[in-house]
Amino acid sequence: MDGLYHFPTNRLRKLQDPTKTPLVFVACGSFSPVTFLHLRMFEMARDHAKFHTNFEVVGGYMSLVNDAYKKPGLAPARHRYRMCSLACQDPSDWLMVDPWEAREAEYVTTAKVLDHFDQNLNRIGNGVECITTKERKQIRIILLAGSDLILTMSEPGLWAEEDLRHILGCYGCYIIERAESEIDPDSLADPSSHSPSPLAMYRERIYMVPQLVRNDVSSTKVRLFIRKGMSVAYLTPSLVIKYINQHGLYLDEAGGAGGTGGVVTGLSTPNILAAKSPCVKAIPDTEENSFLAPSRLE
Repeated sequence: MDGLYHFPTNRLRKLQDPTKTPLVFVACGSFSPVTFLHLRMFEMARDHAKFHTNFEVVGGYMSLVNDAYKKPGLAPARHRYRMCSLACQDPSDWLMVDPWEAREAEYVTTAKVLDHFDQNLNRIGNGVECITTKERKQIRIILLAGSDLILTMSEPGLWAEEDLRHILGCYGCYIIERAESEIDPDSLADPSSHSPSPLAMYRERIYMVPQLVRNDVSSTKVRLFIRKGMSVAYLTPSLVIKYINQHGLYLDEAGGAGGTGGVVTGLSTPNILAAKSPCVKAIPDTEENSFLAPSRLE
């Protein structure tokens, strides 16, 4: 992340079908570390868009919270950025990691992150070119998150209503359902009630995607396995495991080196790490979608 900032567009695709609306997914989160479920979320959302909407997905981005987020288990942003970059190397050919949010000194709200993408993709980048017509079309930007997001959006006081209306009204959400997160149907009820919630008002801009193959992998579980010296193979990409080994990450509850687990297994040639004393016990993490202001994937 060092040096001048450049907005990544190297994997942004041209629009194939001129009758469709180009779509970009943006997932905001800690990604500490990135897991296969994070990557699968993009694929599930893309499949839904392909078969159930008039969108054509032209790109997907991970946006990492910065170090001001102050969440237990949060590795330094430079490490999380590198791990996400490694995870997107192969086999994905359409996912990118934007370091802008991670480089900021102060916490950035989800609404401002989405505005940042709109600024770079549509105002500066002038949208995306259609292959057949050579015309450029504005890109629809949508927040990608887990179903925990809907639960927090329906909780009074957790969100600034102005931000909520901005996110849903200007962008919308793609929500990947999780087994343990039950959605209250009333939260998306008809907005004709006397005091409609933002969820009800913008329910047409909220896309619910069921998990056809259940996956409850979480960064919390990966960190726990590492601290215990257990294998995390097939929970996160092998290049990410190798990076964790090389830098001694997640050996304590703070996200850095210093736990009792020693070697992170899951590689054919494990790295040798010195075991250190665990740090003071931190506040337990919540599951995959921990939201501080909220909409942040873990």
